[in-house]
Amino acid sequence: MKRLDDLQFDNRFARLGDTFSIEVLPEPIAEPRLVVASPSAMALLDLDPAESERQVFAELFSGNQLWSDAEPRAMVYSGHQFGSYNPRLGDGRGLLLGEVRNAAGQSWDLHLKGAGQTPFSRMGDGRAVLRSSIREFLASEYLHALGIPSSRALCVIGSSTPVWRERQESAAMVLRLAPSHVRFGHFEYFYYTRQHEHLKTLLEHVLAQHFPACLEQAQPYAAFFREVVERNAELIARWQAYGFCHGVMNTDNMSILGITFDYGPYAFLDDFDEGHICNHSDSEGRYSFSNQVPIGQWNLAALAQALTPYVDVDELRASIALFLPLYQAQYLDLMRKRLGLSQAEDGDEALVRRLLQLMQQGRAVDYNLFFRRLGEQAPEEAVKVLRDDFVDLVAFDAWASDYCARAAREEHDQAQRRQRMHAVNPLYVLRNYLAQQAIEAAERGDYAPVRELHEVLGQPFTEQAGKQRFAERPPEWGKHLEISCSS
Repeated sequence: MKRLDDLQFDNRFARLGDTFSIEVLPEPIAEPRLVVASPSAMALLDLDPAESERQVFAELFSGNQLWSDAEPRAMVYSGHQFGSYNPRLGDGRGLLLGEVRNAAGQSWDLHLKGAGQTPFSRMGDGRAVLRSSIREFLASEYLHALGIPSSRALCVIGSSTPVWRERQESAAMVLRLAPSHVRFGHFEYFYYTRQHEHLKTLLEHVLAQHFPACLEQAQPYAAFFREVVERNAELIARWQAYGFCHGVMNTDNMSILGITFDYGPYAFLDDFDEGHICNHSDSEGRYSFSNQVPIGQWNLAALAQALTPYVDVDELRASIALFLPLYQAQYLDLMRKRLGLSQAEDGDEALVRRLLQLMQQGRAVDYNLFFRRLGEQAPEEAVKVLRDDFVDLVAFDAWASDYCARAAREEHDQAQRRQRMHAVNPLYVLRNYLAQQAIEAAERGDYAPVRELHEVLGQPFTEQAGKQRFAERPPEWGKHLEISCSS
């Protein structure tokens, strides 16, 4: 395992030059202190977990010190925000410190979020606050634990630096890891500014570093776009299957790698509500839970438009047309697994749809706990226990009868069924009220709750002794917390 001084930098994106990013030094925060760190994220850099206990760890990840090989850069990009095009966005509060190569030959971007003002800050202070940093850290690591592709979060560093939002808060920084921080908006920026030669440079960089197999195809750029479509279809299927609401699916928040990226006012469904809006700034519900699928396709069309100088329009349209069937197939496969079904049958889609309709009627069925409890007992016994949460009992009984008959056709005994279902249905869910409780403690200087929550969520499918309170349904007040984009 490595020490912090041993990290090897190879800053490939920085070498593209000032057209793609601008050199900016981070603004340090006062009295940096470790709030929480992820040993599994540190392992991606081959870092010894004990390194997080050193003060230099907090110094480096608060901008107070820099590696000699680091090249902090603010990336330029644009994007569609709530459907409207913003011609110049860029890293307004984050800096790409550099790219680190691990022993396995993988490269990871080190991106410091909350690092101060950049030329793209647009009247902002360039800071992130403790609450938003903790939320991003918890979500990044929890989605990874669920098996949902995501950027990673190595640590959160707190400080005594004051910042003003709706109230005075303390500044913090989160260190984000991803193989790339290139977004849909990067391509849009060079397309709409008519810098098509730089658009091609970006395409060649992304393909060489992240999509090398596409270079072997007859039409590499078309093959690249098709893979982006495939990755996003799978990603959003996982979001929908596990009840994750992103909240701000602007094109500048969409990773070219098809990973969950730029966490803001996200939420996991508590009681099932397909129309749930987790961002209180989203008055029109553009990014509601049910809209994530069509918005995903809309964003891909926006990316396709930016690629038209180099990819035939008919090729782009053909790839976009794949999105919905790919999504539907992946989503149905995930929902079968959540229901404990390993074989495909023609009526499975209707079985899933009927269940969600029944959940929607009363909005009193805890989405993720329903599937966990469905696997606890034999189907006939489990549905009896779960029945009381539903409003239309006649319709639920009809569904339960069909489900039990369907489950009976699977060649597994109950012990196997339980094991298989518990492996895909989390017992522990990142609920907004649990995150809020951890945040409030951290704001008082007590970091133990956020560290405990992170540890529990790191093994969401495995029952952990003494952690029952993390597996309970949320209190009523905990279901209605409003989260904003403010950081």
